[in-house]
Amino acid sequence: MKIKEQLQKSLEASRSLNLATNEQVEDVLRELAKQARLDTAFILAENQKDLARMDADDPKYDRLKLSEERIEGIASDIENVAALESPVGKVLKETTRPNGLKIQKITVAFGVIGVIYEARPNVTFDVFALCLKSGNACVLKGGSDAIYSNQAIVSVIQKVLRKFEINENTVTLLPAGREETNEMLRAHGYIDLIIPRGSQGLINFVRENATIPIIETGAGICHTYFDKYGDATKGREIIFNAKTRRPSVCNALDCLLIHESRLADLNDFVKKLAEEQVIIYADERAYNQIKDQYPSDLLFQASEESFGTEFLSLKMAVKTVDCIYDGIEHINKYSSKHSEAIISEDKERIAVFRKLVDAAAVYSNASTAFTDGAQFGLGAEIGISTQKLHARGPMALEELTSYKWIIEGTGQVRPK
Repeated sequence: MKIKEQLQKSLEASRSLNLATNEQVEDVLRELAKQARLDTAFILAENQKDLARMDADDPKYDRLKLSEERIEGIASDIENVAALESPVGKVLKETTRPNGLKIQKITVAFGVIGVIYEARPNVTFDVFALCLKSGNACVLKGGSDAIYSNQAIVSVIQKVLRKFEINENTVTLLPAGREETNEMLRAHGYIDLIIPRGSQGLINFVRENATIPIIETGAGICHTYFDKYGDATKGREIIFNAKTRRPSVCNALDCLLIHESRLADLNDFVKKLAEEQVIIYADERAYNQIKDQYPSDLLFQASEESFGTEFLSLKMAVKTVDCIYDGIEHINKYSSKHSEAIISEDKERIAVFRKLVDAAAVYSNASTAFTDGAQFGLGAEIGISTQKLHARGPMALEELTSYKWIIEGTGQVRPK
């Protein structure tokens, strides 16, 4: 089937969703969670075909890999989304004009949302669940790395849709070729919004080639600044968690900034990192501080390229700063505006950090690993927006709606 024909079917499916009730949507999502659990063996077998084609040392391998535990987590997230209040049809504003016109501003679905992503098969489930709950059809363009996994997951979703007599084209998986990507990015009249999820290279490609609206998500160059007045015990645990919990995801720590007066604490911070074989690229002062105790095969002197890099692996940079403003300046220079953190017991310095750091999520005394739709109480997310237009931070149900004006009259006409 030609791409335009597939997109036309997606458009028609999105229109039919306008008549679906929230109860129907909830039933579909609950059944999908159940079916995902039942089809775990099938999904994992197809996922293994993808894993067999990828080097296990590739930073994307962990993102690609599914497991029984991960599928159970995905199913639970789908159930969480099902239980959330529908974001569609909410009255944002209403007024009655002097001429008697009743005007309402209400939330509506975008229509068709396109998502381009790399080796993240969990995204297939997440995007569908969020799009369906917000009344949107979705067109998915996964990478060739996850083609078997994505095809398996979409087949499970469509099986459930057919069971409930909902148009199976509510979810469409396009082929993994570049030609299909280019057609998707120029699909005027078919796709209302494109959301890229993946590397900075993917996001840049979409931004430079799309002729329909996009929202940038995914790239996370995340910093944690350990302040002059930071608590060392908190700092050690926060830094370790932010770097090692899941190093291949976008909220993982990439660069530790440390106040020059607290360099001695760095020795304690890196002990646990060494146990996890974290490679450190340290500036001169930090390097000299830990060189006698950190494994020599894991410690390197930082270069300019060490900063502003999203490692997506067990690697991190360390930068010594002379004051909080130097730290903030470094963050604003190298950040992707995703998630940034300060560790400090000084409320005034925390307030300064919050005001001056330009990012979607700004933390004090907590790990950046919490930047996640489920962790924010949103059920799940379609991505982390790093831009400022329309949505910023975790994009969940509310961010997948637009609005329109409803005007009720009794025969009014506008005078000349």
